[in-house]
Amino acid sequence: MPPDPEQISKKELLELTGISYGQLYRWKRKGLIPEAWFVKKAAFTGQETFFPRAEVLERVARIQGMKDDLNLDELAGLFSPSPARLRLPVDQWAARGLVSRTALDLLAETLAPADPLAFHLALSARIVDLLMEQGGLTREEGAGVLRTLAAGDPVGQGQLLFLRHKGVGFCLLAQGQVAPDPEARLVARIDLAAQVTELKLKLGV
Repeated sequence: MPPDPEQISKKELLELTGISYGQLYRWKRKGLIPEAWFVKKAAFTGQETFFPRAEVLERVARIQGMKDDLNLDELAGLFSPSPARLRLPVDQWAARGLVSRTALDLLAETLAPADPLAFHLALSARIVDLLMEQGGLTREEGAGVLRTLAAGDPVGQGQLLFLRHKGVGFCLLAQGQVAPDPEARLVARIDLAAQVTELKLKLGV
């Protein structure tokens, strides 16, 4: 039977990428390469392990490109389907252009988060970036948005509304339709689910 062009053997994978057997299985244990990609099949030499060619080559290239900046646990969070597991050093969120240094500094002043920084906190800082662009938030208003998001769940479904009433800015998290005070001016409306998706796409997860 001719080889399947959409699959790659373990031997060929190691030769093409220059990684060792030990590295491959260490990455498997950490969840960097999904266990489902390790498929045992009959071959001329007995049983061999095969992988989906395009997916595993792309994944190995990404791991090799980032392993100098991130440890294995951080990489495992990056490749996890659940953003709740994702934590990256604060400097990485800024260096990759995902969150501005201004918003990260404000986050540090307001909530004093741990480093590495969890996905939901980086998302909150990114939302402050958006609001600063759309509504010209002051630092005090931005801090209020961060506290509101910390008390809620920015990774959940819903939206964040930023409003101003008689010069005072405030925000609220809401599900479904919202009818704010008609005297308040709606400055910005942020779809949280869309922001989660966009940030995950920019991270490549």
